[in-house]
Amino acid sequence: MLKFYLVEDDHAIRKMLSRIVNESGLGEVVGEAGDGSCASVIDVQDADVVIIDLLMPGRDGIETVKALREENYGGRFIMISQVENKEMIGEAYQQGVDTFIQKPINRLEVLAVLRRVSEHLLLEKSVQTIRNSLSLLEVSGTADIKAGMILQKERSIEQQARSLLLQLGIAGEAGTSDLIRIMKWLKEQQQEHEQSILPDLPPLKTIYEQVAISSRQQPETNLKKDVRAIEQRIRRLALQALTHLSSLGLTDYGNPTFEYFASRLFDFQEVRLRMRELEEQSKSSASKLNLRKFLYVFYIESCSSSH
Repeated sequence: MLKFYLVEDDHAIRKMLSRIVNESGLGEVVGEAGDGSCASVIDVQDADVVIIDLLMPGRDGIETVKALREENYGGRFIMISQVENKEMIGEAYQQGVDTFIQKPINRLEVLAVLRRVSEHLLLEKSVQTIRNSLSLLEVSGTADIKAGMILQKERSIEQQARSLLLQLGIAGEAGTSDLIRIMKWLKEQQQEHEQSILPDLPPLKTIYEQVAISSRQQPETNLKKDVRAIEQRIRRLALQALTHLSSLGLTDYGNPTFEYFASRLFDFQEVRLRMRELEEQSKSSASKLNLRKFLYVFYIESCSSSH
């Protein structure tokens, strides 16, 4: 059960968010503030997540996030905003905001965001618990148990992939289930051939076919149609990731998420083109995406213990 702290100058919105949190079963609201200046690290230190408004009288959301980070608050931030200014959004990400909820408040969107953040936090806690256990085992020298814990640490590529989806800002997009199935299938291929990592991807058509077959509920369904649908969903998902990263890059070339992932997941030309399209507000060129590179690098990153 997570603990939430609300910072919002509108009492009605605080009441609505409090009700959504309580009814979701994800946790409880442990405190509220109507102004950023009223939210000190002492107030929020017991909260896992701070839900904070961007624009408030007195100290605004970005200034409050910065102040709390400087006071060593280690929780997560979800920012509420109706602002579409790229510079402000980029600055919010820089200061440590994990994700946004758009105004006017929509219950389904709030629930989706809360669940994504909850899953990510639970994954982090699980990994930390395993690391702590391994540290103790290293001291004790119990080799067999230690090996078992190492396997437990690496147990779920699905959890690692979901964490990566959250980092890329696409955890709630259509196509995530297909992508996770692809990651699982690639992991199975790696284990079947007893390799430390796949040296290359099988043909994309083969991957899509295997995922389509494994997820078919009705045997008589059209395989070609299913494969085409998966390919389209993966392409749209990759475009969403590219768009998110390009938006971060437009705001700040030094953004760590942009710096690390943009050049790995996508070709340089793809990133530059999408950034130009966003600047000019023109139609995206999704058909030109190198999906093979996107899937392979996503798989490599999902296999990494850092994710």
